[in-house]
Amino acid sequence: MQETHSDNPKKYDLPKGYEFAEVERRWYTRWLADKTFSARMDEGKPAFAIVIPPPNVTGVLHIGHALNNTLQDLLVRYHRMRGDNTLWVPGTDHAGIATQNVVERQLASEKLSRHDLGREKFIERVWAWKEEKGGTIINQLKRMGASCDWDRERFTMDDGLSQAVREVFVRLYKEGLIYKGDYIVNWCPRCHTALADDEVEHDPTDGKLYHIRYPYADGSGQVVVATTRPETMLGDTAVAVHPDDERYQHLAEIGISLPLTGRTIPVVFDHHVQREFGTGALKVTPAHDRDDYEIGLRHDLPRLKVMDDRGVMNEAAGLYAGLDRFACRKRVVADLEAAGLLEKIEDYQHAVGKCYRCATVVEPTTSKQWFVSVRPLADKAVAAVQQGRINLYPNTWYRTFYSWMENIRDWCISRQIWWGHRIPAWTCEGCGQLIVEVDAPDVCPFCGSTRLLQENDVLDTWFSSALWPFSTLGWPEQTRELATFYPTSVLITSFDILFFWVARMMMMGLHFMDEVPFRDVYLHALVRDKHGKKMSKSTGNVIDPLVMIEQYGTDAFRFTLTAFAAQGREIRMDEERIDGYRRFINKLWNAARFAQMHLASADPAIAALAADPKRLALAHRWILSRTNATIGEVRAALDGYNFNEVAQANYRFVWHEVCDWYLEWIKADLSGEDAAARDQAKAVLLTVLEQVLKLMHPVTPFVTEEIWSQLPGARGSIMVESFPEINPAWEDEEAETTMNLLMGVISGVRTIRTEAEVHPSARIEATLICPDPDKRRRLTEFAPGIQAMVRASSLAIVESGQVPDDAGHGLVQEVELVVPLKGLIDVVGELDKLAKERAKLEKELERVVGKLGNEQFMRNAPEAVVAKEHDKEAEIRARLAKGIESTERLSKLR
Repeated sequence: MQETHSDNPKKYDLPKGYEFAEVERRWYTRWLADKTFSARMDEGKPAFAIVIPPPNVTGVLHIGHALNNTLQDLLVRYHRMRGDNTLWVPGTDHAGIATQNVVERQLASEKLSRHDLGREKFIERVWAWKEEKGGTIINQLKRMGASCDWDRERFTMDDGLSQAVREVFVRLYKEGLIYKGDYIVNWCPRCHTALADDEVEHDPTDGKLYHIRYPYADGSGQVVVATTRPETMLGDTAVAVHPDDERYQHLAEIGISLPLTGRTIPVVFDHHVQREFGTGALKVTPAHDRDDYEIGLRHDLPRLKVMDDRGVMNEAAGLYAGLDRFACRKRVVADLEAAGLLEKIEDYQHAVGKCYRCATVVEPTTSKQWFVSVRPLADKAVAAVQQGRINLYPNTWYRTFYSWMENIRDWCISRQIWWGHRIPAWTCEGCGQLIVEVDAPDVCPFCGSTRLLQENDVLDTWFSSALWPFSTLGWPEQTRELATFYPTSVLITSFDILFFWVARMMMMGLHFMDEVPFRDVYLHALVRDKHGKKMSKSTGNVIDPLVMIEQYGTDAFRFTLTAFAAQGREIRMDEERIDGYRRFINKLWNAARFAQMHLASADPAIAALAADPKRLALAHRWILSRTNATIGEVRAALDGYNFNEVAQANYRFVWHEVCDWYLEWIKADLSGEDAAARDQAKAVLLTVLEQVLKLMHPVTPFVTEEIWSQLPGARGSIMVESFPEINPAWEDEEAETTMNLLMGVISGVRTIRTEAEVHPSARIEATLICPDPDKRRRLTEFAPGIQAMVRASSLAIVESGQVPDDAGHGLVQEVELVVPLKGLIDVVGELDKLAKERAKLEKELERVVGKLGNEQFMRNAPEAVVAKEHDKEAEIRARLAKGIESTERLSKLR
């Protein structure tokens, strides 16, 4: 049997500071060695499975990956601790175009192209690159603490997944749901391939809108059309107008003389045209515009391609053949102007589609491609969502999902590149028949010829990733993993691929497994900078996860991501918050060191004292009750994917209840002579610390594992401990009511001290005026504790009384707090300081008000600068008001 770290854990004092780098390396190595992440398939246990959204094999860890995988890991660790059969499948996507581009750039540095190598040698080169450098992001995910079952890592082009891809393609083809035909596609002239809609990035671009005069064919007039791509007019095959537009009815018999070409083209009447927009006339270029393509289909227009796959004008462009598309644009505009056919040119901002990999402007063009007829598949997916078989979180995405699916188009799945799943289709050179099979055929089944030519195109990367939830579990084989873990439990991904990936997984899963691929889909928001701006290298506002891990530790970074992950909101990441949560991790560490100092020699069996809370002192009953409430909050938040509430509940409980109150309250007992009180304190402290570590482990795995290993007794990994459950015996409303009263009074007196600037070491005299007999009884019972925690030399608890003018005063739960201040502070000195500060602030206010009253400044200053001055004015006025209040209070003490 393999020995694990749980057999003989080494105990040592926790160091003064939490050295996260060393702890993270040590524990992750140990977890891997002990196979702690390995999935189990125990009979009778519920299953919880997640398949990782496979990052591109070319990728490196960015902030989106860090968020996505932190949330997945949080759920996986939670369900593992619940005892579920838990599986997190890791893997990467072959990322067709992206990976091919990487290797092609390598070849270019060697003054070679893929064509120099040939297809087979080029593919070998890509595989070699993948084996050497393709695992970068996997190693970076491990730095994040991801507890994937790494022995089950998959790649979208490994043998098993390739088999699944071929099986799906062939079945869909034979069912009539895959076909080959001409269609308008997005074409990248640089990558020489069709692109899916999601592979095209549309950025607002400053361009020109060209208004061109199209003469009537009989010379009796003209119509003006507008376009941002005047070079495409060479491929126009019609002008379209609205059927009810009376201005152009006569043109049905006349037609249009297409400028610069000598061709006459018809006028067609189509409801797509908006007659109120511009002149109400639209040039129609079916081979080079998606909307025009649809108009062309409706009116049986020819599709005239005037540009080749390199973005160069072809022979159909006439005199312009051989020109680059942008050079042609300039020449066409010049020739139109010379012919008196250019009415005007306007500045125009519009969304220009660019290739997501090389940023080349894409060209809509007609091409023979392979398509999936998705409507029958989409209808199944929509029905599954409507029936509640798949739930979307947050629920605001339902409307978007339905809208997208309603307007879905057939899916172009072929790509004109070499790296990817080659389409399993062969054309017989003997009889011309198309053969589609899972395995490569040796002879043509139609004519017996052996001259079979396989398709050169590969499949869209999304095609193989659409099968990910079941192909990674062994399909088409009927594996034990498939029976245990399909459908998976939840998919966590970014909202921007809801349609392009999530919806396609729904379609494929329902079609081939007759079951949804996942029960829940959690769509997290995009991570932006603290000002809400998109992160980009060009603006210099990128937060690099690896840099944050090096600076603040993985746990602090993970806790920050979790704390920010509120459903439906954009995530504004701020490095200062990461630093703040680093201090929280240190707070937990210091609390553990304090506990270890008292628990180091304790018998772990002492925790049994906490089993009967009724016999415990108030503070212990209260903290157990609060522990119970926090367990309920955390479990509910995890089950409902309210990740930010998981962080908030843990933060509040650990910092404000355990550290700020409970540890302070029990210090005297832990160090006192009363053995029974000391044992009670140790028992409950150990119990609460164990619960805290378990509650926090899914979010902060490293620090919790390190502290856990140093608690009394032989301990295995916290990762396989049972997640805390609500304990009805710990619920104690009376203890919480009493402690809330005591904490409120103590906080109120401390506030009086702080606002009056009483020295921390100074002893005060305090009076609590409390008419309520029950509250007065409680305050009296715990008066020694109150007195100690507010540093009072005396504490009077009375039914009624007057508040002297020279006293600090507060009100908490109808209890008046009275603290005489005379003699505790240097009134003259403090008033002098306040007067100087007031003079300084008034001078600064005068300057700011003057600037805001300056018309020239207000007219010329950027909006952000003006806003900053307004904020400054508000801040100064608030500080002045506070100073005046302090002065009035101190003046009474003279």
